Amino acid sequence: MKFITAVHQGRALPGVLSPDESGVYFFKEILGEEGPDTLLSFIQLNEKIEDSNSEGIRDQSSRNTALEKIRRFISDSENIPVPLDQCVVLAPIPRPLRNIICLGMNYQDHVKELKGADGKPRPIPKVPVYFGKMASEIIGTGGVIELHEDATDSVDYEVELVAVIGKGGRNIAAEKAYDHIFGYTIMNDITARDLQGRHQQFIRGKSLDTFTAMGPAIIYKDAVDEPVELDLSCEVNGEERQTSNTRNFIFDLPYVISDFSKGTTLQAGDFIATGTPGGVGKGFTPPKYLKRGDKVVCKIEKIGTLCNKVEE
Repeated sequence: MKFITAVHQGRALPGVLSPDESGVYFFKEILGEEGPDTLLSFIQLNEKIEDSNSEGIRDQSSRNTALEKIRRFISDSENIPVPLDQCVVLAPIPRPLRNIICLGMNYQDHVKELKGADGKPRPIPKVPVYFGKMASEIIGTGGVIELHEDATDSVDYEVELVAVIGKGGRNIAAEKAYDHIFGYTIMNDITARDLQGRHQQFIRGKSLDTFTAMGPAIIYKDAVDEPVELDLSCEVNGEERQTSNTRNFIFDLPYVISDFSKGTTLQAGDFIATGTPGGVGKGFTPPKYLKRGDKVVCKIEKIGTLCNKVEE
């Protein structure tokens, strides 16, 4: 199942794509008007239902979760989806729960292309490099990237796999980490490299308006094998710049979820962005930063394509 948020008849509504991905079934149709108004609230509701089941409050025979209702609804050929071309697809969760949890330098080829201030190659990290990315509003596929020329002249792209937490927890064991994931999506972690370097940290250069693009959907976790090994790529104006597979993580998802949750409670709806592979604009000589009118296409196997254009 692929979950989206889309505007239809003037309302932004959460839903699930039809099997052929040409249409969308909105939650209000499947679950009734009392259904969740946002995908974030749906994920949080699903967490509560799963917790109640795991505690034995509902026995297996009486389970009737929202997920099960959705599966039955979309499998019934008599239910007709709203054509996707009648909708405007937004980011799956346009307004995040809190800052996005990000990993820097989680692919060896990306570490090697980002030399230090002395011009020498950086060492491979021995521990995860975490940082937060602010995004008061995330843009979706089709959204426009602003250049903010009054603040930066070095806007870069980064394709990343994002794990969406579906079950909160603290001190999560690595072998239980996948139980805490709801699904996965694509992020373009747009970055102002000059601000990143000038301020000697990540949040300023990562957090300008429109600098977080996600989508087009969150794919439910049961459609992705464990361990997660997905091809990902990014092209600019048809030129492939990045290509790799998540098997090349330096720190894999179970390790990251377990490590970050030590003493810190993860919440349902949190995003964990897993880092980008080599091929970013900064890694070229001279750098290939984004310019007006550029088209950036990020792809991840099974999830789909996230396409954004830089402002004209």
